[in-house]
Amino acid sequence: MTALEFRLRQALQPWRTVPAWRIAFSGGLDSSVLLHLLADWARQEQLPPLSAVHVHHGLQAAADAWPGHCASVCEQLDIPLEIVRVQVVPGASLEQAARRSRYAAFSERLGQGEVLLGAQHRDDQAETLLFRLLRGAGVRGLAAMPASRSLGQGMLVRPLLDCSRAELQAYAQSHGLVWVEDPSNADQRFSRNFLRRQVMPLLAERWPQVTANFARSAGHLSEAGQLLDELALMDMATACGESAFPWLPLPSLDLAAVAALSDARQRNLLRHWLAPLSRMPDSDHWAGWYDLRDAATDATPIWKLAEGELHRADGRLWWLSGDWLIPPQSLDLPVGPLAGLVELPGNGRVHLSGELPPGRWHLRYRRGGESLQLAERGRRDLKRLLNEMRVPAFVRPRLPLLFDGDELMAIANLTQAPGIETCGVRLHWSPPIGAQGLSW
Repeated sequence: MTALEFRLRQALQPWRTVPAWRIAFSGGLDSSVLLHLLADWARQEQLPPLSAVHVHHGLQAAADAWPGHCASVCEQLDIPLEIVRVQVVPGASLEQAARRSRYAAFSERLGQGEVLLGAQHRDDQAETLLFRLLRGAGVRGLAAMPASRSLGQGMLVRPLLDCSRAELQAYAQSHGLVWVEDPSNADQRFSRNFLRRQVMPLLAERWPQVTANFARSAGHLSEAGQLLDELALMDMATACGESAFPWLPLPSLDLAAVAALSDARQRNLLRHWLAPLSRMPDSDHWAGWYDLRDAATDATPIWKLAEGELHRADGRLWWLSGDWLIPPQSLDLPVGPLAGLVELPGNGRVHLSGELPPGRWHLRYRRGGESLQLAERGRRDLKRLLNEMRVPAFVRPRLPLLFDGDELMAIANLTQAPGIETCGVRLHWSPPIGAQGLSW
């Protein structure tokens, strides 16, 4: 057994019992070697079922021949192949857009607990570290590519990160492998290609172990990133607390607990908390957070991020996304005595339990000037009631209100008039949950 085969098998030992291994197969040198190594191993030992996935972007004419090549290779190795054609939405970076499309396709095809195997190697890791360093990345970015991470319902695993490009090429040549060459890899207008073809060879002339040293540094930074994550989890456990509104299913943190931390720990906590929900700004663009944190008590500041907004209300930080960013449609919905479950467009649903007495019952949102008759308190202005209850400002325009004609009778989840209290009627609102966050 060669050193390359040994390192591959050692890296994949923790994943021997998963439901399936799927290889990200581009047809290039790296993935061709990985596919061949796995096919050879599968002939010797029982492995999870192997299959390959080729994502065809259609970004260049040469790529049209690659699916056929991949199909031929997989047929020879007796490995099932799925060819996925995707449309790349152009953006600021074509490379980034293609990567997003590719991983979205992989994510959609991974079953529960399955593993996608990528062929990135030590040289890729070194180039990634240098590329991110030049872009001013922090600890997490400089950790470069993790050996494994979640992807969709399964995991992405890179078992060749300890292997060099030279080792893969030597293996391919000794086994007579044929692979495709991507013409874009020679285009030095792409930053990675410039680093690979100009910068890394120059560094290697002076420091022959540069790729191994860079990869080792990425490992150290990955460990530092894990420690930062552990610190963030500790701080988050302190800052979670309990909201006064358990029916409000939005991510939130206690503002005082967050503000008690040093600025660096605040940023670390917020990055960790919001990572599944939104892309975060770089370290030079956190003014929105400080403005929100330091605003006057009676202010309603908002920090707008890529996929949502951070609000401050009731002494807490609240993450809003999805339907919460769109004002609710006007509502004036008649309801019968046994309304049951009622869907509210863009605003969750309400459940009316019990039986309403005869009347002209309907649901609507706040318009201004409403008041509610309360037991032992008399008539109370709705605005003052919501202030007393410290209902977050972003919730108030969405609160479903139950009227009998023009008379306000109930505020969902909060309180109601004695006239329907005695009937056992309850108005419960299940608000929208917002967007589900980043999946890859």
